[in-house]
Amino acid sequence: MNIVVLGAGAWGTAMAVSAAAHPSAHAVTLWARDAQQVAGMQATRQNARYLPDIELPSSLALSAGDPLSLASSADLVVVATPMSALRGMLQVLSALDVPVAWLCKGFEAAPRGGSAVGLMGHEVCAQVAPGLRSGVLSGPSFAQEAARGQPTALVAASPHAAVRDLLVDAFHGPTLRVYANDDIVGVEVGGAVKNVLAIATGLCDGLDLGLNARAALITRGLAEMTRLGLALGARPDTFMGLSGLGDLVLTATGDLSRNRRVGQALAQGLTLAQAVDSLGHVAEGVYSARTVLARARHLQVDMPITEAVVALLDGQRTPRDAVALLMGRSPVAELSRP
Repeated sequence: MNIVVLGAGAWGTAMAVSAAAHPSAHAVTLWARDAQQVAGMQATRQNARYLPDIELPSSLALSAGDPLSLASSADLVVVATPMSALRGMLQVLSALDVPVAWLCKGFEAAPRGGSAVGLMGHEVCAQVAPGLRSGVLSGPSFAQEAARGQPTALVAASPHAAVRDLLVDAFHGPTLRVYANDDIVGVEVGGAVKNVLAIATGLCDGLDLGLNARAALITRGLAEMTRLGLALGARPDTFMGLSGLGDLVLTATGDLSRNRRVGQALAQGLTLAQAVDSLGHVAEGVYSARTVLARARHLQVDMPITEAVVALLDGQRTPRDAVALLMGRSPVAELSRP
């Protein structure tokens, strides 16, 4: 299979490395917008900025050329940009007769001054490239571990069975397991909301509130995620799978989680700008928290943890005030609403 990965950040690089090492000997090209970055990766066979200490396979081709030209000759195109760049990339690819999948997680920021709410990836695609056969590859995964060949499980979600099957064929192997799911709404909601909830758990961990508090927050966060997903038409069982509970547990507890580290940094007194700068990478939860909350309010879905995170990120609450906002809520029945 000829696979093109558009975007040489940590996760795009990891998936390109995984595909290039696949037993089926796929031909894989990793594209980056920055020609200097590509030249550096060519010289060192490493992505020093985003995925250091991972050797790029000799079979992995690197390019800074025209992405549409590269994609036109592929059997599968994988978009590995941040969510903010997905719309533009899909517009470039809109006329392709080639399956396209994206790796980004989150809600697109709504236009300034407008009444529109932020959209998920499949909704963006429906607007700008409705003819594409498309899907998303998501699930509990840190780029470093996947690139090293450590066991990882992902979900290939699409309304098109052929796209799901192609993603499984492209990436499913001895250490990277890929499972098909036709509930793209649920998979994308899980991938977006878990980043916001990870900021909250990082905040609690940074304040040394203990493991009991972390367990309670993850559990109530899963309920919050599920409520939003059901309101958007997702199936409830999706949230008990890899892209729901699995991705939430990983991102909320794993030391490699950038979103969790943002919460920890805020708890230690850093400003949001300082917390983000300390990462050197994108923490999607910082950018999608407000759009998740806006979508929830538009649907009249109660998401108290997300509300507390947004208040913290906007400087309206201190870290301890944000936690107090959650702990001070009136008691209700567990299975009705938090």
